[in-house]
Amino acid sequence: MKTLVFPIAVLCMAAQLTFAQTTAPALKWKFRTGGPIVGAPVPDGGLIFAGSADSTLYAIDTESGKSRWTFRTGGPIKSAACVDGDRLFLQGGDGVAYAIEKSSGRVLWTFRTGGEKIYPLYGYADYYQASPVCHKGLVYLGSGDGNVYALDAAGGGLVWRFQTGGVVHATPVVYGDTLYAGSFDGNLYALDARTGALAWKFKSVGHRFFPLGEMQGAAVAGGGLVFVGSRDYNLYAVDAAKGYCHWNKPFPKGWIMALTLCDSALYAGTSDDDVLVAFDPATGQERWRTNVQFNIFGPPALNDSLLCFGTLQGKLFALDRRSGAIRWTFATDGYQANRSRYFSDENRIDKNDFYGRVGTPEGYIEALHRLGAIFSTPAIAGKLLVFSSTDGGIYALEWP
Repeated sequence: MKTLVFPIAVLCMAAQLTFAQTTAPALKWKFRTGGPIVGAPVPDGGLIFAGSADSTLYAIDTESGKSRWTFRTGGPIKSAACVDGDRLFLQGGDGVAYAIEKSSGRVLWTFRTGGEKIYPLYGYADYYQASPVCHKGLVYLGSGDGNVYALDAAGGGLVWRFQTGGVVHATPVVYGDTLYAGSFDGNLYALDARTGALAWKFKSVGHRFFPLGEMQGAAVAGGGLVFVGSRDYNLYAVDAAKGYCHWNKPFPKGWIMALTLCDSALYAGTSDDDVLVAFDPATGQERWRTNVQFNIFGPPALNDSLLCFGTLQGKLFALDRRSGAIRWTFATDGYQANRSRYFSDENRIDKNDFYGRVGTPEGYIEALHRLGAIFSTPAIAGKLLVFSSTDGGIYALEWP
């Protein structure tokens, strides 16, 4: 097989820090919203944009941590904004896509999809909506109505629409001239980014608990491959041009949601396997793995020596990129206040004991909200590392 080359400039999908950090950073500020946050904060132009389950998008001053403006939607926000020039694009839980003036929060246009819905099978774990993706004058949306939409960024008109067989809650990715979108029907679709024409679709294997093999995780792409995680407990490396599988890696306990591709390495965070794994992206060979004792859903952010990510326990981790060794951790307010409620020994987590304490799916979600679970990717804003939490907080950590 031809050797695949992974150039750094093309593949760094996460925001990058600019220096190493070996001790836990100090908290500069924190901002409190009125509901849990699962979408990533997005920094741009001295502001940080973050949407909350309280149905509000917040524009926060990067330096002071104070609100500059807010925008109210018609439903809980479970995705991240996409910034493009002087505008940002947002998808709300009300089934409406918004184009918003970045400096003021003024609405420029709206587009109504066929409506949002929660996927019914283990619906409590359908945590996200797809975030908008901006590319060459178009805005791409995945929707709970089963469609992938391409809209004109300037005016919001529909350019094309592609109907899948299930909910689309995984954020699409553009690679070259192709848009790749995963659906809960178990397929990864490769669509012409300009026309929406289908190039190919790749079907997951499926699993006894999830027979469709729902594509729940957002894909990443580079080196001629598209990487995507499925509810069938597999991580797939799919040929970007032809749609066949180069390799796959099963994880025995759960999903692979958190993917970052950078510097000739694929970093994958797992759900109930509780590990962060570094792979050779061309071959799938494992380089190292680190057990962090709890579920990872948000992809890591990187610098030359560290990768930073959160867990649903409410802890932010920094790992050495070369060895996987844990360098420091930082805990949310929710974790600090509620850890004794759910963990008898915070250094040796017993997941069976935790599940016994929460009891029901509703109790599980309540526990994650109380603990300040981190579902999103940390973001870099100048010399700040910013992350969001289900305790409703946005935290800004100083980096010297």
